[in-house]
This record gives sequence, structure tokens and C-alpha cells, in this order.
Amino acid sequence: MRRGRWLTLLAAAILATGLGYLAFEARVAREFEALDASSPERILARPWTLRAGDRVDPRRVIDHLERVGYRSVSGGTPQAGEFSARGRDLLVGRRTLRFGALVDPGVRARVRFRSSSRSSSRSNARISSIRDADGNDMAHLLLDPEVIGTSLGERSRDRVPVRLDEVPEHLLDALLTVEDRRFYEHGALDPRRIAGAALSNLRQRRVAEGGSTITQQLARTLFLSTDRTVLRKLREAAIAVALERRFSKQRLLEAYVNHIYLGQRRGTAIHGFGRAAQFYFGRDISELTLGQSAMLVGIVRGPSVYSPHRHPERARARRDMVLGQMHAVGRLDDDRRDAALEADPEIRRAPERNFDARWYLDFLRRELAAGDASLELGGGGRTVLSSLAPELQRAAETAVSNGILSMERRRPRLKEQSGPLQAALVALDPRTGDILAMVGGRSYGTSQFNRAVDARRQPGSAFKPVVALAALAPEAEPSFTLASMLRDEPLALDTPAGVWKPANADRAFLGPVKLREALEGSRNVPFARLGLAVGPDRIIETARRLGIGSPLAPYPSLALGASEVTLLELTAAYAVLAAEGRRTRPAAALTVLDRDGTARRTTTAPRESVVSPAEAYLITSALRGVVEHGTGSGVRAAGYRGPLAAKSGTTNDSRDAWFIGYTPELAVGVWVGFDDGTPVGLPGSRAALPILADFMIRVLGPRGGRDFRFPAGVEWIDVEPATGRRAGWGCRGEPELFLAGTAPDAYCGYGPAPWRRRTLSPESPATGDDPRSFRRGRVRVGADGRGGPDAGRRAATSRSRTPDTSRGPSGRPAAVPSPRAPRSP
Repeated sequence: MRRGRWLTLLAAAILATGLGYLAFEARVAREFEALDASSPERILARPWTLRAGDRVDPRRVIDHLERVGYRSVSGGTPQAGEFSARGRDLLVGRRTLRFGALVDPGVRARVRFRSSSRSSSRSNARISSIRDADGNDMAHLLLDPEVIGTSLGERSRDRVPVRLDEVPEHLLDALLTVEDRRFYEHGALDPRRIAGAALSNLRQRRVAEGGSTITQQLARTLFLSTDRTVLRKLREAAIAVALERRFSKQRLLEAYVNHIYLGQRRGTAIHGFGRAAQFYFGRDISELTLGQSAMLVGIVRGPSVYSPHRHPERARARRDMVLGQMHAVGRLDDDRRDAALEADPEIRRAPERNFDARWYLDFLRRELAAGDASLELGGGGRTVLSSLAPELQRAAETAVSNGILSMERRRPRLKEQSGPLQAALVALDPRTGDILAMVGGRSYGTSQFNRAVDARRQPGSAFKPVVALAALAPEAEPSFTLASMLRDEPLALDTPAGVWKPANADRAFLGPVKLREALEGSRNVPFARLGLAVGPDRIIETARRLGIGSPLAPYPSLALGASEVTLLELTAAYAVLAAEGRRTRPAAALTVLDRDGTARRTTTAPRESVVSPAEAYLITSALRGVVEHGTGSGVRAAGYRGPLAAKSGTTNDSRDAWFIGYTPELAVGVWVGFDDGTPVGLPGSRAALPILADFMIRVLGPRGGRDFRFPAGVEWIDVEPATGRRAGWGCRGEPELFLAGTAPDAYCGYGPAPWRRRTLSPESPATGDDPRSFRRGRVRVGADGRGGPDAGRRAATSRSRTPDTSRGPSGRPAAVPSPRAPRSP
């Protein structure tokens, strides 16, 4: 009976042990699958695709290639990760690009440039053709996007997963030769190698050789520490056995290739040959040479000791050792070994990113999580194609930094406040809503608060274009035009909070002024009257159509920008005007690619027409006047001569300074102020404007970009400037822009003068030109974006204008009532 009991207990123990091991094996398999599926998520900058016909400065392309780690070569055919500039041609060895599981194979391309017929300047160059190595035309050439962010997951391991069939055969040969020659012959452990390593170590009286198989090394890398203890070795062996029982040799070898530790970069561990190939050689793993593969295999034993960056000679010695072993076992012939020994391994350091887009990255992550919780970034191996344009981001950060430092140098008291002076900038593509650049403050390291997105501040006069748009709508009642006369006279209004008395910044009154003049000169009192006539409800409705979502109080002061908004939403509202009345929600993420390459679109908001192109152009025309001879004329003084529509904004006591401007391809907003509301003491035209001007010059150059399109449905009509009536016989006329059919019927003088009417259509050769630029002797900006100052002369019939509030009383006669004379609120 006793013997039977012992046998029963033994059987139970064996069964329990077996069941326990099976449970252990299952747990190891589950964790292995999870660890193998986990990989970093990369956020890439806006992809740059070159196409024939594009206007591109070759220097920009070269700068981009250098920033993403390409090397310039003078002779021969550029290999992967190299380029060569030869006259009009740029030869590029474009590397293989990986977007998750999607792979765009490397290509050798010849990009040919030709200069514009009007100029020999390289900045006006166009791409005439793109051809591959065989001379075949290519539809486009996608350049390597810059990596702007990485989410490593919980284990903080940076790796680029690759499939085994993408790994060069010579790398696998080198790996198996050095690390485990009998990998396909033994199980989890190799007794023969263990015994051989033990004998070798005894002879040399030190640990000179390891006996671990590839599977054991994989188990250690994934599950264990590097402590050299008996217990750790036993656990390593047990895990290796479990892995060998559950997975094929090919799967384990692929996992080893993707997970083995191969170095360190600023506190982040480099794992896997896919990432190491990029880190040490600036190449995709599929493009490694034999010598480079041998060097990577050589550093497996001690990545810190044999690092190609820190110890290149030691790394070369290890490479030579690997090549020697491969030759000894017959995997290399003499010629291939000798050629690899003589070849330069072309070790490269990964380029350092020279901009800080962390405010943008925070916004992007928040946008993804808000749109779809499953898109929240972690360690799922996704690739995010973002809207960020690195060139614009660098320009934005430089402009903000220079602007803050310049103000503090000129006004030292700004450095003596309770907190530092802050500034924010956001740049959008009006056509798509893409956020191209974002700076949320002075220093992300000091404050992560994003003032471009999360700070609601009063916009002041920067809100006036919204009011003007509400007033100029054809269905508005009462109706207004840019020629409507507004009374710049004292105003007192009883409100529940007391008497409201708006004032102009110069504390002066000019009498009747045209709506255009009130906007160009940023006159508060006329706009307060305009807001009362239009009504706060209509102003709020217009703001909502433009995409402003912040709470707007329906008070009279709304017309002067008393309700708080964010920089992003106000800039997006201006972008609607730049896009000829079409609104698209601002977005940071273009596409999210799952690990398997499945694309998940995140920017699904359609473009919606919320304002007619003609109405939008009325505001654009007035805001161009702001830049030419209004509160935004400092842009011209700063050296930017290209097309631009813009408006400044300043709040009470100069607590907030704004300047927002746009071109057909770019909408930019700048805010300057203190977080606690301490007065800056400078208006938007002196605090925020210089930052925007600096940014525009860096991005578009002094001559700017495309000019605004003159839409159908608007016309220029000569009007008498003192009354806003049509100019007739015997009175002075000045061109003004109207929605077709909305010009006043009443004439000044002795009746109609037919030659005074000037109507421009989209087909007119003068499309885009402002007739007022000829009359007033201002800067003329033509369709090519070029312009020049006029040395200050003004036509004798033109009234003098100066920026901001330096004008005195006008002394003009009051408007004469008529059936269709412009209204005077």
C-alpha cells in the first residue's frame, strides 16, 4: 500500500510538473507574441514629392537630403543614401523607405532643373524632368520624410521590424557563422557548443567564449536581465526550450534579427538590425554591403565596446574577424573577403533634428486620441504621416525666438516682469487645413502649455475682418459696401454694465470715413457703430461659419474683439478668406498606417464653402490695403514685398498683441503677451508683426509667393472718397471694389461719367491688380508677386494716409442722403 501511495504521489508530481511547464510554456509564447508585435510608432513630417514642372530651388532639395542623412559625393554613381550635384542635374540614390509594412524600394534618380526664362536665379528653377537609372521618365520622386517624433512604448526600445526575406543573405550568413553555426541542427541548447566554450574558457582562465545559442540570446533579450547568475542561466534555458517547442526556427531567427540589442542613442536602446542599419550607416537593411553586415554582426558581442561611432577601429577589427570566420567556413571566397576588407564601411552619424516640434506633437497626439481612441499612440508599430513642414517649423521657431529677444533688447523692462514674455505662431495651408508649423510659447522645456491652441485671449482689432464680412454679405440688412461711410465720432451707449464709450487708439475722431479706411486704419469707433448696425447675432453667426468655436458674448464690444478666442481658430478663420471662402478644419495628422500597412485616414473633414469667393475677396482687398498703407505697413518696412493680406490686433493696455496674415498658400497667426496679462506696452503692429514678417521672408522669400486670384462677381467702380458716391462729372474719383451690382446709384458732381467705370473680370489682363495702387502711388503687387516702393510720392488727388492712428481730423463734408447712398451708422 505504501509503495502504491508513493507511486501515486510521484505520478501526481510528474503530472503537476508537466501541467506547470505547459502553463509556463503557454505564458512564454503569449508574452513572446506580444513583445514581437510591439514596436515603436513613428511620426513623420509632411512627405515631399518632387514632380516635373514643380518650382523648386535645388538648394532646398540638397538641404533636405543632408538633413535626413544623405552624403554628398563628387564622382561615380550615388549609392543608397548619397547624392551628387552636377550642373543642372541632381543625382540621388534614394534609400528604401519603410512606412510600417509598406516598403518603397530604393531608386537612383536624375532630377534635372531649368531656370525660369525671366531669371537665371536658382530660386526660380523648375524641375524639367525626373528619370531613373535606365533613363525612363518617373512620374514623381518621393524624398525621405524627416522623423519628428517616436513613441517607443513601455520598454523604450527603438527598432524597425523587418521580415526575414528582406534581410541580405550575407548578413544572415555572418550571423549564423559567428553566433550559432549549428542553429538549424540543434534544439534550444547546443551541448557541443556549451562543452567547447567551457573548455576554451578553462584554457584561457577567463570567459572568452559563450555557449548560448541564438534562441538563448533571444530569450535573454526579451525576458531577462544581463546578470550572470546560475539562476538566470537556468531560466534562460527553460525559456529557450519553450520557444523552440512553440515556434519555428525561421520565426525565432526573424525575432532575433529584430530584437537583439545593438547600441544606444541618447538613452534609447537600439534593437534589431533594421534600426541599427539606419543608425550606423544611414541605410535600409536591404541596402547593406557585405562589410557593413559583418560589422553589425561583430558588435553583437559588445555594442558599447565595439560601437562604430565611438570606437571605429575596434568595430573594423570585429568586422575583419567576422569576414575571416565566414571565409574559414566557406561562406566567402577570397575575392569577396578581400574586397570587403578593403571597402570603407561608410559609418555615418544620424543627423540631429534642428527644430523642436513638441507643442505640435502634443497637439497631434491629442487630435488622434480625440478622433479615435484606438489611434492613441503607444507601441503598436503605427506610422503617422503628419502635416508638419520641417522647413516652416524651423522658420517659425527662429522667428519667434528672434522676435522675443529683439523686443527684450529694445525694452529691458519686458524681462523684469513676474513671468517671461511669451509668443506663439501657427501656420496653415488654407487649401487643405494642414497645420504646417506650430510654436506654442517661448520654451517647451520651461512651459509645455500650448498658447497657440489652448490659450483664449482677446483678439482686439484682429477680429474686425469677421465684423466686416458680416456687414458686407449681400443678404445683410442694413447692407454695406467697402465705400459705405461710417461715423468716426464720439459714441456713448448705455449697457447693463454701465456706459460704454469706445475710443480710438489715438483718442482722435476723423468724422465720416469709408468702411475700407476704418479697417485699414483700425478705427475702433466706426467699427463699434458698424457692429451695432449689423448686430451681435449676425457677427457670431459669421464667426461660427468661419470656424471660430470659442464662446462669443453678444455684447456691443464684440465688434472690437472683446470675446476671447484661440490663435489657431482665428488663424483658421483668416484661412477661409485665403481659400476663397472654403473652410477645412485644421488638422495635424494626414494618415495613420497600421503596422501591416493599412491606411487609416484621420483628416476626413470635407472642404465646405461658407463664404462666396467674391465676398472673401472684398475682405482680402481691404486687408491688402492694411499692409500697403495701414497698420500692417511695417511688413513692407521689414523687407517682405510679396502679396499679403493681414490685420493687427491689440487689446486694452496692450496686454495682447496679434498679427494675422495670409497669402493664397499660407495663413499665419502670431500672438505676443504675458501669461498673467501683464501689459506688453506694444501694439500688434510692433510686437507680433515683426515675427510674422520674419517668418514670411524665411519661408517665401522677400518677393513672396502666388498672388491672389481675382474672382468673378466683383468689380471696381470709381467713387468720390468724401461721400462714397459714384464719381461723376466734375468730382474726384477713386477706385473701390464692390460685389457686382451693389455699387451706389447716386452720383456726385453733374451726373455719370462713363469712362470712370472700370470693371475687371477674371479674364482681364489686369487680374489681381488693385487700381488704387496706381492712383495712390503705393506698392504695386502684380500677379507674379513682385512689387516695389514708390519713394513716398502720392498722386495729387489722393488723400494722405498714415498707419495706425497718426491722422488728424479730416474736415470732410458730411454725406448727403440719397435713395442708395452709403449708410452712415
